[in-house]
Amino acid sequence: MDRPPPARPGRMLRFGLAATALGAVLLYNSVDAAPVGTPTTEPAVTTAAVPTPAAPLQPPAKSAPGLSRSAPTRVRIPSLGVDAPVTELTVNATGQLNAPPVDDKNLVGWYRDGAAPGQAGSSVLAGHVDTKTGPAVFLMLRLLLPGSKVEVDRADGKVVTFTVDSVETFAKDAFPDDRVYADTPDPQLRLITCGGSYDRTKKDYTANVVAFAHLDSAR
Repeated sequence: MDRPPPARPGRMLRFGLAATALGAVLLYNSVDAAPVGTPTTEPAVTTAAVPTPAAPLQPPAKSAPGLSRSAPTRVRIPSLGVDAPVTELTVNATGQLNAPPVDDKNLVGWYRDGAAPGQAGSSVLAGHVDTKTGPAVFLMLRLLLPGSKVEVDRADGKVVTFTVDSVETFAKDAFPDDRVYADTPDPQLRLITCGGSYDRTKKDYTANVVAFAHLDSAR
C-alpha cells in the first residue's frame, strides 16, 4: 500500500505545551506530567502544530530500503529497558498532536498520518517522560547513545530495526520542525519526549528531547 500524502498540521511535537505534527505544527501536548511529586491540573503533554512538509533530507549512508506501509504495534529499546505497546495518535482541531493516554505509563504513541516505521519518510513515536504517578516510558530517552538500536514490531509481522544517529534537546520555542519532520526519501525514525526544566507556572517542560535514527534492517 502506497504511503498517503503527508498530513498538513503545523510544527511537530514540541512535547509540552506545544508540539508539531508532520507538515503543519504538530505540537505535541506535553507528553509528560509534572516531575514526580509535583501536582498538576492536567497531564503535561503538549503539542506543536503540524508544519508544511519541508524539502527532503539526504538519506543516511547506511539506510536500508523502505517497506510498504504497516502500523507499528510494539517498540523496544534494549539499552534503556524499554518494551512498550504502541497506540495511534491524531491531531486535534487546532493542529496539535494529542498525547498518549496518561493512565498507562508504558505506552508509546505513533503519529498515524505520518510515515509508518520502516516506510520511506520520518516516522514519529512519542512517549511521556513521567506522569502524575511516576516515571514513564521515555524517562531515559535523553541518555540514549548513538549506535543504539530501536526495534519496532509491525502489524504485518515484520520487525524493523533502527540505529540511533543522535539524541538532541531543543527548547520548545526554537524547535527545528524542518529537520525533525522533513519528508525524508529513506526510512527514518524520530523518538520524542519532554526535556529541560519543569515550568511550574505553565505546568510543562521547557524543551523536547529528540532521538534521530535510520532504518538498519527488517526481518
